[in-house]
Amino acid sequence: MFQDFQSISLFPVSAADVLGDIVVALLCGILLAIIYRITYKGPSYSVSFVNALVLLTAIAALVLIVIGNNIARAFGLVGAMSIIRFRTAVRDTMDMVFIFLALAIGMACGVGLRVVAILGTLLSGLMIMGLTFSHFGSPRRRFHLLQITYDALHTPNGSLDQTLSKYCRNQRMVNLRNTGQTQELEAFYHVTLKKSAFSEPLVKQLQGQEGIRQVNLFFDEDDVNAPTY
Repeated sequence: MFQDFQSISLFPVSAADVLGDIVVALLCGILLAIIYRITYKGPSYSVSFVNALVLLTAIAALVLIVIGNNIARAFGLVGAMSIIRFRTAVRDTMDMVFIFLALAIGMACGVGLRVVAILGTLLSGLMIMGLTFSHFGSPRRRFHLLQITYDALHTPNGSLDQTLSKYCRNQRMVNLRNTGQTQELEAFYHVTLKKSAFSEPLVKQLQGQEGIRQVNLFFDEDDVNAPTY
């Protein structure tokens, strides 16, 4: 009975079928890589990862074609893959999402479900782009990191608190350290501006106070196009 099950041809393989499945997988992988390039907002862009997404869809399709309905091949592949150790750290959560999506698309192509692969790529791409450009999941109040370097002999405590209260809804000191230079301190604040347009006036007014040597205002890391003062 087991041999009869093994002989069932659920995945008829011909040269045209193999070529068609792999070509569709490659096209879907290229489209997926383009969507990744458009929507990427992580800490470090990797060209090799983009190329890997394209190849991953084709490889997944090829693996499914090789396995077919053969259980022995499936167990053999599991044993072979267990030898390989993947030590590359995934820095961004969305990178993992794209990896699983590429595998799913490649598997669909490998079993001959080309329409499912194409529609899955298009619909997934639309969802990813919609979530990215609508800033879905972003906090209502965006935090900023304010860095102030000032002379320890002229600590602007009163004027500094007054300026922060004028332009910021919330402010909280998160770190205070010595820069290594004589009588120079560096303070870091988490602040929430009352209005987004207050960033430049806040920095200018702080820079004009006595004792303050340098002021930097950093936007959150998700807004890669935001300016830094």
